[in-house]
Amino acid sequence: MRVLGIDPGIAITGYGIIDNQDQELELVQYGVITTPANQQPAERLMHLHQQLNELLVSFSPDVAAVEQLFFGNNSRTAISVGQARGVILLTLAEHQLPIFEYTPMQIKQAISGYGQADKSQVQHMIALLLGLSTTVKPDDAADALAIAICYHHSARWEAITRSEEAAP
Repeated sequence: MRVLGIDPGIAITGYGIIDNQDQELELVQYGVITTPANQQPAERLMHLHQQLNELLVSFSPDVAAVEQLFFGNNSRTAISVGQARGVILLTLAEHQLPIFEYTPMQIKQAISGYGQADKSQVQHMIALLLGLSTTVKPDDAADALAIAICYHHSARWEAITRSEEAAP
């Protein structure tokens, strides 16, 4: 199964693609989609849509996992990230992909076993789980891979739970 993880943002959207073969995770691709700061918001959103479309056509994921919107005090940032997230969800829906959403705490818990893990702990675990010799950069791409791995762990746990419930 091919999983696309997405860390939404208007300036930078991280993406990470992993394959899951017999419970083994394999890195396929990761990177970021950036939008020019000097463009109007609508143009930035269109650019994000076009780039994500190309990614979906090139890599044909089976499922997508997206970080849920989380923001602190900056409502302007929250609005622009929310707009980017809307474009991302629409683009994924256009490709008829099942979409799963996770909070930052759920992602950290799935990756490191601790919902309050710091960025370096999560990045170390990503490298370990994917058999990489170095940590993934930039942070947005690492976060997207963490989201994809979170989906894998969550789906695996749900399958185990269902099989135990079905057992006589």
